[in-house]
Order: sequence, then structure tokens, then C-alpha cells
Amino acid sequence: MAVTLTERAARHVSGFLARRGKGIGLRLGVRTTGCSGMAYKLEYADAANPEDQRFDSHGVAVFVDPKSLAYLDGTELDFVREGLNEGFKFNNPREKDRCGCGESFRV
Repeated sequence: MAVTLTERAARHVSGFLARRGKGIGLRLGVRTTGCSGMAYKLEYADAANPEDQRFDSHGVAVFVDPKSLAYLDGTELDFVREGLNEGFKFNNPREKDRCGCGESFRV
């Protein structure tokens, strides 16, 4: 079981944490919402929760709660620039369908 970051995503997270002045890594999760059922959650972690699974990728700690890990196992998080837009992109092999607006997914 693993969740990874691309090198580009890890550089972006490391730079943001340095500018922010605090934080130990990135927290990934899922929540129930949207037209397809689930949405990704992404936030900077200031502390680890006792139940978190920790993955280290390109020098960045990634924390995932056990419930979310069932949906995120094998996911690679990338940071992409498309035209004038930039942001994180989830490459999740478990994802079966995504809603038209891109806000939610189904496994």
C-alpha cells in the first residue's frame, strides 16, 4: 500500500511548507460529496494523527487516514500547469469514473 508524490509535487509542497514556516507534510483523504460520490481532500499537516499511515515521497511526508487509504492506495499526486492554471492532479488507479465538473469521483 502506498501513496506517492511526483518530484514536481514534492518540490511544490516543500516550497510551500518553507514559506508557511510550519508543517510536517501533506495530508490526503477523501470525503463523501458531489455527483459521483467522493471528493479528494488535501491539506498541509502540522501534526500526525495516531491512526495515520505515513508515506515518504521525495523527502515529503504524506499522511493518510486508514478509511481514506482504501480509496487512495496506489495514488500518485502530481502538480501540473495547464495554460494559466496550475494545481494538484490525482492519478488514482482505483478511480472508475469522474463527474463532468471534475469535483468528484467514483471507485
